[in-house]
Amino acid sequence: MIVVYTSPGCASCRKVKNYLKDNHLEFIEKNIFNTLLNKDEIKYLLSRTENGTDDIISKRSKIIQESNIDIESMSVNDLCDFIVQNPSILKRPIIIDNRNMQIGYDEEEIELFKKLRSIAKCEAKCSHYVSCGEVRKECA
Repeated sequence: MIVVYTSPGCASCRKVKNYLKDNHLEFIEKNIFNTLLNKDEIKYLLSRTENGTDDIISKRSKIIQESNIDIESMSVNDLCDFIVQNPSILKRPIIIDNRNMQIGYDEEEIELFKKLRSIAKCEAKCSHYVSCGEVRKECA
């Protein structure tokens, strides 16, 4: 399942949701201000990044600049607590499924989610089933 972390008033978030709807891709929306993230969820997001905090945290965030915090020197638990208390420091949208993670709206990149879903819908008689069977099971 695709999960999209959003916030109100985010134009990129609206674009992602419209793209997913227009392409008939099921997703769960998690508004980071209405559905507060827990520490385990934040740790999971961090574990999926390629560049650590740089991928999902906006260092230009007003909260970070005003508090003069060095995100890189924080322990993972302290960082998770800080994000729970200040979800606005997260870049948005964050789009994630069992194989991919994308930050922001990029129509070319989001095509990966669409392609994976078409693979995941194959059946045992499909010639690709051997290679994508696990994806299909996870997405069911």
